[in-house]
Amino acid sequence: MSVLTERIKNGILNENPIYGQVLAMCPTLAVSTSMENAVGMGIAATAVLVASNIAISAIRKLVPNKIRIPIFIVIIASFVTITQFLLQGFVPTLYKSLGIFIPLIVVNCVILGRAEAYAQKSGVIASLFDGIGMGVGFTLALMSLAIFREVLGAGTFFGMRIMPLSYQPAIIMILAPGAFFTMGIIMAGINLYRIKKAKPGEQPKLLEPGCANCTLYDSCAAASKSAE
Repeated sequence: MSVLTERIKNGILNENPIYGQVLAMCPTLAVSTSMENAVGMGIAATAVLVASNIAISAIRKLVPNKIRIPIFIVIIASFVTITQFLLQGFVPTLYKSLGIFIPLIVVNCVILGRAEAYAQKSGVIASLFDGIGMGVGFTLALMSLAIFREVLGAGTFFGMRIMPLSYQPAIIMILAPGAFFTMGIIMAGINLYRIKKAKPGEQPKLLEPGCANCTLYDSCAAASKSAE
């Protein structure tokens, strides 16, 4: 059980896809302009992540190593298509709002990264909890960005006005620079908290995004060496 809870904690805190690994920046910048879109994208991506992790883990011993990536993408694309149809049928307003970013879940590097880094090497149950942890971490990170961007950029929260009518929305907050500013401030706040919580003489574990923290680092390094 400790391994399963560790997988969830890892996805939410230690290796958060957005703040810890700075992955999936395209949907992050695009959909975190409102809480409704952030929650919708988070749930859709989590459903695909959990289902693809389970499927890939279940067939991992049957997949030839040289063609594993195309097989993983076909599996992920299948679950994205199912999710897309469900959203279109049951939540058409959210489907229209998220637009092209729903089919683009296929190329979300968080999902392919977890398949490559964890699901293909681990059991079904552990991969299930890894998908839940990463999906919840991704959703919470999107929501934390959307809170600031929607309130400051539009004066609303879940579409309801909460700022005075005299408030002039900061338009930059619903543009891409607003997302980067908000991410930088939140990451700096997390690092400051970890520095203050570190015991005397202990090196705090800071957020230091880079290639070494990416879940696809091993594959990229292997590809670079083979190209040489």
